[in-house]
Amino acid sequence: MKRLLALSAALGALAAAAPAMAQDIAITHARLVIGDGSEPIADGTVLVQGGKVVAAGPAVAVPAGVRTIDAEGKWVTPGLVVAITDLGLVDVGAVDESNDSDADKSPFSAALDVSAAINPNDLPIQVSRAGGVTRAAVAPIATGSIFGGQGAVIDLGADSSAVMKPRAFQYVDLGETGARRAGGSRAATYAMLRNALAEARELSLSPTGVRRDDTLLTRADAAALIPVVTGQQPLYVRVERAADIRMVLSLKKEFPALKLVIVGAAEGWMVAPELAQAGVPVLATPLTDLPNSFEQLGATQSNVGRMRAGGVKVALGAFGDQPRYAPQYAGNLVALTRVPGATGLTWGQAFAAISSGPAEVMGMGDRIGSLRPGRVGDVVIWDGDPLEVTSGPVRVFIDGVEQPMSNHQTKLRDRYLNPAEGDLPKAYEW
Repeated sequence: MKRLLALSAALGALAAAAPAMAQDIAITHARLVIGDGSEPIADGTVLVQGGKVVAAGPAVAVPAGVRTIDAEGKWVTPGLVVAITDLGLVDVGAVDESNDSDADKSPFSAALDVSAAINPNDLPIQVSRAGGVTRAAVAPIATGSIFGGQGAVIDLGADSSAVMKPRAFQYVDLGETGARRAGGSRAATYAMLRNALAEARELSLSPTGVRRDDTLLTRADAAALIPVVTGQQPLYVRVERAADIRMVLSLKKEFPALKLVIVGAAEGWMVAPELAQAGVPVLATPLTDLPNSFEQLGATQSNVGRMRAGGVKVALGAFGDQPRYAPQYAGNLVALTRVPGATGLTWGQAFAAISSGPAEVMGMGDRIGSLRPGRVGDVVIWDGDPLEVTSGPVRVFIDGVEQPMSNHQTKLRDRYLNPAEGDLPKAYEW
């Protein structure tokens, strides 16, 4: 009997750990947002089968036997896609033991691979999932070098498999922070970057793998940069001021295979023609509008709108540890269209800037970020306009699987909203 009970408990534990199976679902009577920049559809339906979107639009036939959810006019959108976060790397930022975003004492830089450190049970992942975020690009932010390492794309599903694409990009900081790490000036930063890329190129061309004696990178770091110089891995460059963006664009002359993505770009509007001509996309920090550093003297709320008007492929990024605020930032860009002299985005453009836009910049627009057929079944039902701060998700699906909406914060809210006898901490008892 004891063995039978033990076996039953073990099977129960395995069942709890296994990911839930995707269900075929149809969400009808929705104010439907495709997420591709188009405006909402008044009475739409999205059909998800086998974890993928099959159809989404105003007249979608629902096959017999498919579970149907009546949205009753609620907003239904693709899941939010956020770029440049530390989700899965940090539980409590002030507690070193729970913070894997900072590796400034490591002998490695470009070789660091954050996918090995992602914790799918991270509390910020649970909070962000309840905020409608379903996919994220996680970046290694802090090392002792200008190179942060290799970032990963993750899903926020409530299962043990979070990493969707490891080593999705290399991250480098060429702004004021990078200058401090490189030796104190931008001249040192660019010398370090060019030397690193040159070492990687030399290693890639060496038939024996032998390197010259005056190399500065570890072999692991140089090897990690080979996919960058050969164009197989994008290089995400954190930079703010216009002069620095021009310098980054000039790298293509020396290393033509580079696949550049600009992150931050507070002064991006000042070089929009150059960015558009080079075909380099931007993950812009939303609404950076104050000159709080010398590299952001040209900051303006109209930055994103002006870049887009100038032909730049631009989406929102660099949300740090609060990606659930992405809809608020996107909504503010819509509000700018009502400010005389400002340049904002339409509603459809603003929502795309936090869904299909980041997905396309990440090279995954054919898989995530919208409700177009063939994309993953990431669907969010909202209780109001998702770009309004008073609205929030009521149901979230990832890969067609409905996700739990509870987390430590919601449990604390529920516990103390109407506390019963004994619910409050002892410090509150008389």
